[in-house]
Amino acid sequence: MRSERAYGAPRGGGPGRPGRAVAVLAAVAACAALATGCGIRSTSVPVDAGAAPSRMPCRTASAEASPPPESVSVRVYLVCASQLVTVERTVEVDESRSDPLLVAQALLTELQRQPDADERRAGFSTDVPAGLRVADAHEGDPEGTLRLSEQPDDLPAEALAQVVCSYADSEPLGSGGSVLLGGPGTYAPRGYLCTSETKTRPAEVPTLGAVELS
Repeated sequence: MRSERAYGAPRGGGPGRPGRAVAVLAAVAACAALATGCGIRSTSVPVDAGAAPSRMPCRTASAEASPPPESVSVRVYLVCASQLVTVERTVEVDESRSDPLLVAQALLTELQRQPDADERRAGFSTDVPAGLRVADAHEGDPEGTLRLSEQPDDLPAEALAQVVCSYADSEPLGSGGSVLLGGPGTYAPRGYLCTSETKTRPAEVPTLGAVELS
């Protein structure tokens, strides 16, 4: 009698055909390897992965306590999610009655102050240099001019936008959404605008051009 091998029966033959099953599993494993590491690029865009990643809220808890006596709550612009967003700060100067230079100095100090823990958790930061100073106008400057210790256009774009919008929104300093700023030298001051586009894209601060000196 001839053996089963003589008739060409597979060596691992049997009802379940284990040899063929092993080959199929090997092919599946190879396909999985190709899908994960050979030819399919990773992507940062989630696909059917549930809710989108959370974004910075850019909002702090509202302070319910009233400002201390001889203090006032003011708004300054910080950077959050690549945009300018206002935060409330308390300063020891009454913005409605004080000298404009004192208001400008108080706002600049707040812009330079690093965000507190609550503001950091909300995503806020500031780009205004710690060494920046603001002074009164030079002789012959138009009324309302403020002189910075650096040329405004030499500041980081976001820092300039923070200063411009914080000053432009302050009644003693701004006029029609703009503020007059100059540097320490003899260059004429320029009018800088704070617009909705400025707040959305703080790298772009439109100007009104240089102001003629008298």
